[in-house]
Parts: sequence; structure tokens; C-alpha cells
Amino acid sequence: MTPTLVLLLIGIYFSGVLLISYVTARGATQTTFFTADKNSPWYLVAYGMIGATLSGVTFVSLPGWVGTSGFSYFQTTMGYVLGYAVIATVLLPLYYKLNLVSIYSFLEDRFGFWSYKTAAFFFLLSRTIQAAAKLYIVSIVLQTFLFDELNVPYFWTVFITIALIWLYTFRGGIKTVVWTDVLQTTFMLLAAGITVYIIAKDLGLGFSEMLQTIQENGKYSKTFFWDPSQPSYFFTQFISGAFLALVMTGLDQDMMQKNLTCRTAPDAQKNMFWFSLILVAVNILFLTLGAMLYIYTDRMGIPLPAKGDELFPMLAKDYLGVFAASVFLLGIIAAAYSSADSALTSLTTSFCIDFLNFGKTKTGSAQKRTRRIQVHMMFSLILLLTVILFKLINNTSALDAVLKVATYTYGPLLGLFAFGLLTRKKLKDKWVPVVCALSPLLCFLMNFFSEELFNGYRFGYELLMLNGAMTFLGLLLLSKKGELYEKRLLEWK
Repeated sequence: MTPTLVLLLIGIYFSGVLLISYVTARGATQTTFFTADKNSPWYLVAYGMIGATLSGVTFVSLPGWVGTSGFSYFQTTMGYVLGYAVIATVLLPLYYKLNLVSIYSFLEDRFGFWSYKTAAFFFLLSRTIQAAAKLYIVSIVLQTFLFDELNVPYFWTVFITIALIWLYTFRGGIKTVVWTDVLQTTFMLLAAGITVYIIAKDLGLGFSEMLQTIQENGKYSKTFFWDPSQPSYFFTQFISGAFLALVMTGLDQDMMQKNLTCRTAPDAQKNMFWFSLILVAVNILFLTLGAMLYIYTDRMGIPLPAKGDELFPMLAKDYLGVFAASVFLLGIIAAAYSSADSALTSLTTSFCIDFLNFGKTKTGSAQKRTRRIQVHMMFSLILLLTVILFKLINNTSALDAVLKVATYTYGPLLGLFAFGLLTRKKLKDKWVPVVCALSPLLCFLMNFFSEELFNGYRFGYELLMLNGAMTFLGLLLLSKKGELYEKRLLEWK
């Protein structure tokens, strides 16, 4: 691919995104930025959330995952469905009932100032790291496809990437993101489907023959793992998947901000139900893509790259032809930006609501200037620096890195929300930050020495559950004897 063709494709893509941004940002207010005026059609939110959930990390890493772990990720996907069911039936009705903009403000009324700020801080930390990992993927691809040819340093590749996100989100916020997600999800799914078709055609395989070939290659198609000592053990992956979905969607301001733009709670519940079903099918598509990529390299005698994350970009760029490379480039850009733009918007929302007390202080015009010029730009800069840092220290699959970060940073959120919803106890609020800091630290130490402490056992993503349980236990020790919260939050039927 020539630099001219790459620039043309990027120009076409961003022309579409900027057009959507222009239309959706007309007449935008602070309420539009934070809640899209609660006027988003639920089916658009459900479809668009696919791209935001999978992101550029899944687009590149999940196919690469197949080389070492087969279809084992499907076990985690099955758990996701259970987690989304809990979100739809428990969390979404509560969020709508309390009319929340930031979901963490629930904890201020429930426990107090420090619990609220601690939860918001852990979200900001986790989402920043995750967004950086996802932007890292697209920046590496852009560097390989375009900027190396133009002798542009990697720093400027990342800078341009983030500047474009700021440009189309700083006015319309979440309303723009809901609509751009639809375009981005479409590009991503088309890219995956077309690539599978191209590979199958090159190998002379029809649809049924392709499925048979994947099945015959047991190394790539093995789905269920029953050895309890391995991180890929079925029940470990399934239960971990349920909790990962619960925290990375239900307790995450980024994902919930989209859901809370639906008109009513029943609409948001329909969105979550259909989203979970579509996500299962999409994950199967990407696992199939991964198997086909490895089968293609086997048959063509192509040397495998050092990392699984590099396989898809390498084949698209050097072996599958210009059309496949063009499709891949559009897909990875769309996948990465669909996650990064909503991350930047939710980081801005959380900081403005949770730390700057928007709605309680300053006038509307002063708030708009602060949000656009200071906060939105500040998080853009933070993402820039974090992406550079991620490139320097990452030595694993980007998807694996994102999920491992989640086990540490979402554990305190899981413990706080579980304690707030499942009990009516009040807390010694000022000590909550200490508990929420110690729990991930203890989990890190236990994970580091797990094989010595637990007879060879190695923790996987179930570390999230341990982290949440330790936070819950610590909060129980901080509870005030005899003092109860005045109302029940969950109405079990």
C-alpha cells in the first residue's frame, strides 16, 4: 500500500466521522455532552456498543489469541452473557431510578465523600490504562502502514491519533459517540468478515469446507478446557467472564454512559439483552478469523511473528493483497476509535461530575469552557503519555494486558458496589481509600507468589473476584455497628 492510498482511506473514514460529529453537535449543551439528552434509540446503542466493547485490542489480539489458546476465549464470552443479564436486571433499573449521570455518585449518598471519590478515581485509572492499550494498537498499525514510510516519529503518530479524537468529540460528547459507534462497528465487522472470505477463497475453501478445516485443526479450534490447574479451565473462565462483564460494563462509566442515554430503563434493558446476543456471534467471527489466519500461515509456509498481536497486521500488509490491507486498515481504525472516543468522553464526564462538581458550581458557560479547554484536553494529553509508556513496557498480548489491568483496578469497584447493594450497613467512610488501595496490592502479591503458596496454581482473571471479595471483607470490618442505611436499594421479586 502506498502512503497516498493510506492517507486517502484515512481521509474517507474521518470525513464520515466528522460529518456525524457536525450533525450531532449542533445545538449541543452540557446535558447533550453528558447524557445525549436521554434520546438515543436503544437499538443504535446496542449495535454501537459492539465496537466499543471489542475495540482495536480485540480486532488484533483475539485472532492472535487463537494460536496459543484456541477458541478458549469463547468460555469467557459465555460468562459475559451472565454478567450482562445481571446488569440488565439489577444495575440499569437502579441507575435510572436514581437518575444518575455519573454512576459513582450513587456511592456518595450510600457511604460518603471518600467512598465516592475513591470509586471515581479507580475508574479514571482503569479507563485511562485500557484506552491507552487500545490506542497503542491502532497507533502501531498506522506507524507500520503509513508513518514509517513518511519518516514520522512514533510520538507524532500518537499525537495525531488523539488530536483527531478530541476534534470530533469535544462538542457533542456522548451523543456524537453513540452515532459514530454505529459507523465504526460497521467498518469493523465488515473488515473481519471480508478478511475471512478472502483467506477462504485463497485457500480454495467454501463455507462448509472452511468450518471443517478449522475443526480438523484441533490446536486452533479447541474450545473447552477441563484441567483445573490451568488458567484456561472452563469454570474459571466462565465465572471470570461474568464478573469481567459486570465490572467492565455495569460498573464502568464509559459503557454505562451510553446505556443511560436511552429514553427509559426498559429501553436500556432491551439494549443490553440484544447487545449480549450480538456480542457472542461477533466473538465467534473473530475467533474464526484467528483460526483462518493461522491455517493460512501454515499452508503458505509463512513464518509466524514474535507476538500473536502482530499476525493479522503482518498478513494484511504483506500477503493478502491491497484490498485486504485496505479493509484491515479501515477496520482497525474504526475498532480502535470506537473505544477511544467514548473513553475520552467518559473520562471527561467523570472528572467534571465527580471531582469538579458540575451542576453544583459555576455557570453553564464557565462549565463549558472548563470541560472543552481544560478537562477534555488534559485527558487527551494523559492518554498521549500513557500510550507512549505502554509501548515501552508492554511485553504481552494487548487483550491480555487490558483484562489483567481490569482484575486489579475494578476489584475495589466490585467490592464497593456489592457492599452497597447487598447490605444496608454504613461505613467509616474516611478509611475506605485505604481498603481499596490495600486490596489490589495484596492480590498482586498473592498472584506473584501463587505457585509457591497454592501448590502450583496460577491465577487467571478470577483474580478480579478475589480482589472484590477482599475489598468487601475490608469494608465489612469498617462497618458501623448498629447503623443501617435508611432504605433498601434492590427490590427482589
